[in-house]
Amino acid sequence: MKDKIYILKDVIKNYGDKTACHLSYLEIYRGEVLGIIGPSGSGKSTLLRLLNFLERQTYGSIIFDGNTFDGKSHVPLTIRRRMTMVFQNPMLLKTSILNNVAYGLKLRNMKYPKSEAATLLRRLGMESLVSADASNISYGEAQRVALARALVLRPDVLLLDEPTANLDPYNVGVTEDLILRAKEESGATIVVVTHNVFQARRLCDRMVFLLDGKEVEVGPTEELFTHAKDPRTIAFIGGDMVY
Repeated sequence: MKDKIYILKDVIKNYGDKTACHLSYLEIYRGEVLGIIGPSGSGKSTLLRLLNFLERQTYGSIIFDGNTFDGKSHVPLTIRRRMTMVFQNPMLLKTSILNNVAYGLKLRNMKYPKSEAATLLRRLGMESLVSADASNISYGEAQRVALARALVLRPDVLLLDEPTANLDPYNVGVTEDLILRAKEESGATIVVVTHNVFQARRLCDRMVFLLDGKEVEVGPTEELFTHAKDPRTIAFIGGDMVY
């Protein structure tokens, strides 16, 4: 039996009268890379924020590593610090790249060897920018700095919202390689929101296809690509409009 780090049961997230997410049941396995795919507005980013406890569900329960939380439960800092999220539009401090990468560790009073920063930034093709001011780098570079800032924390769970948006093909490959390396080296559970189904196929062990905030189909990535059961999944993976 696979070890589950998350179990979501009857999770509903409402914004006023609008239901952004309604998941009947979802398991996320420890150490896997799970892809969340679906058209714009399907609830992908909402689900990611729920997993990070940045948003609280309106109804239902989220079980994280045996700890059950409803929408009103207090989530201890010790739990929150086991996960980190890289947003699609990252915010960086107006200081050096090195200081940005080290920021989370400083908040946790953890020592940060510069050699580790250099290694991470080198893997991201940014070793020449260690001392550069973050306000002077490109949007794509900022995304890679945000990823390095998350990885250096060695989280149990890494949540990525469109991690390669606005990157050129070469740096997409570099970033994907670093994500997979993080899984292999640390055993982290990684959840990736992506609009690119081919990226999901390269990175993910399993995929969740969301439509209108609901899980349409969940399964091993290759199985969904080759033997999807729901016609909407087949249509979306094939690049067709889904209603």
